[in-house]
Amino acid sequence: MSSDSIPESLPAAPEVSAGSPFRPEPEARDEAPQFVLPLVVRLEKADPPARNDALVTAARAVLTILSDPRAQGEDEGRAEGEWARAVRGWQDARIRKVVRRARGAEWRKACGLPGITVRGEHAEVRVFPPVPLDGWPRELARLQVSGTDLDDPEAPAAPGPDAPVLWMNPDVGMSAGKAMAQAGHGAQLAWWALSDPERKAWHEAGFPLSVATADTARWRELTASGLPVVQDAGFTEVAPGSCTVVADHPALRR
Repeated sequence: MSSDSIPESLPAAPEVSAGSPFRPEPEARDEAPQFVLPLVVRLEKADPPARNDALVTAARAVLTILSDPRAQGEDEGRAEGEWARAVRGWQDARIRKVVRRARGAEWRKACGLPGITVRGEHAEVRVFPPVPLDGWPRELARLQVSGTDLDDPEAPAAPGPDAPVLWMNPDVGMSAGKAMAQAGHGAQLAWWALSDPERKAWHEAGFPLSVATADTARWRELTASGLPVVQDAGFTEVAPGSCTVVADHPALRR
């Protein structure tokens, strides 16, 4: 895979806090056991989803597992969920997400594993509880990850002014699989930045959101706005520290 660096014409990357999972420099998180959040997109040869639909669905899949009771820790009146320990270990290390693709029998086998299938307009994405970096279930490990690409037959609708938007960097090219993972990162940063009541409202609404590519001028404004910014660790496709997504949620603009 090739790496794309951020053009010099873009503003410098915003400073990242010492606790951010997206710091490119080695830190304590790198010494912890590493986990990955697996996502599998259904990609039937004769009927693939549109790219934007797949990105939106992947982002909603990440939000869905984060909000699922099985991923929640022990709370007053509630026992720890069965996926909580894996989710906690994943979030204590690098927040890795890997998107693989499946069709036919492969998809059916993947759906037999514990997880959640999220459906978009046409896209289907199944998200699974985090697994050790070198401990993928056999049914998922055999699925291909590289080369997943999709097209938009029609231009996606423009995002509404009052809806959450994951803005993609116009100058960093990514495969559809990589972009799905980055959209998931952006959605997760927005989730972390919201208050509990704001999270609850978003969840109860079904996690409405859109994904759009900003133009260069808008991207400059967004990266300087104070909204959450995904800085990629540079494991695949893009250079370390590349700003790929800005998470724009109405509650975070206030």
